[in-house]
Amino acid sequence: MSDSRFNPNRVTGRLVGLARRVRDDESGLSTLEKVGVAGAIITIISFIPAARGLLGDAYDATFKQRDDAGEITAFSIAARGILITITSLVAFVGTGFLLLYTNVGKRLAFLITGAATFGWLVIGSLLFVVYAPRGIRPASIEGLNAFQVRVPAIALTVGSAILFVMFVLALDRYEHETESD
Repeated sequence: MSDSRFNPNRVTGRLVGLARRVRDDESGLSTLEKVGVAGAIITIISFIPAARGLLGDAYDATFKQRDDAGEITAFSIAARGILITITSLVAFVGTGFLLLYTNVGKRLAFLITGAATFGWLVIGSLLFVVYAPRGIRPASIEGLNAFQVRVPAIALTVGSAILFVMFVLALDRYEHETESD
């Protein structure tokens, strides 16, 4: 005769077993999915006025620091630059990667995104080498002559070109691996 009464120990045991299976599951959330969940949680929290106030206070304390003369501090300017750079990378490179990730898979999306990003950097930095600085051309910019102004852009061009070639070779290798399978 079976016992049809509610047994809390049996339910607890099943829940613990389910939790272990979820925790030990190899096909859990990928890193991209974890970032998406974190973004969704942050978005939901941003609707709470107290949380928005704390975020606003943290923003002001970091990005709007002023010295005794009333000028924005060098730290705030650097922090803004870092935030803008990270946001730009996430917005431009990240969205392209996400779109490719959903259509062609993680590995191929990474290779295509890398080749496209570094190809774009080669073109952009090469244009800077050829045409910079624009506008009124002083004989020197704070002690730098015309060549010295272009040295960072030349380094970016060479580094980006090397990485672009590496990504294109990796794409070719991936294509040959896929054909042989």
